[in-house]
Amino acid sequence: MSFFKTIEKRRSIRSFSKKPVDKSKIQKILKTVWQAPSAKGLQNYRVYVVKDIKKKENLVKATYNQEYVNSDLVLVFCADPKRIKFMGARGEKLLAVQDATIAAAYAQLSATALGLSSVWVGHFKEKEVALVLKTKLRPVAIIPIGYGNEKPQPKKNQKMNNLFKIV
Repeated sequence: MSFFKTIEKRRSIRSFSKKPVDKSKIQKILKTVWQAPSAKGLQNYRVYVVKDIKKKENLVKATYNQEYVNSDLVLVFCADPKRIKFMGARGEKLLAVQDATIAAAYAQLSATALGLSSVWVGHFKEKEVALVLKTKLRPVAIIPIGYGNEKPQPKKNQKMNNLFKIV
């Protein structure tokens, strides 16, 4: 699938089949995440690949009962600010978060290119997610991935002219 077709096709899907994601597809997604750009090339984030059923059930609770978080594959992207603290407060508070979100976006696009579906989950209790993962890192995004059980609706964005400001 071409890059632009992948962008056009990617939609948030909140219902997944029980069909397991092939290990080869998981590896391709993880390799794409690994290749994502990051500040100073430091990859100031960690990705938790959640396959454990109990952990997924606890993630559902931590996401205010968003049941689709219990998909076959769940990736949790966490900022690792200590890796970039030498760049000061901006590095710790912003750059690590940006790196994690860039990596999460790459995961979604690679999943789409592989015929999978995903949804970005940003509404969750950070401390509870960190407890589930047993990490001190800051959870930034949760990306459930699997084979979609629903047909996506056409995208309803604001008009392009309203989004961009030429200065």
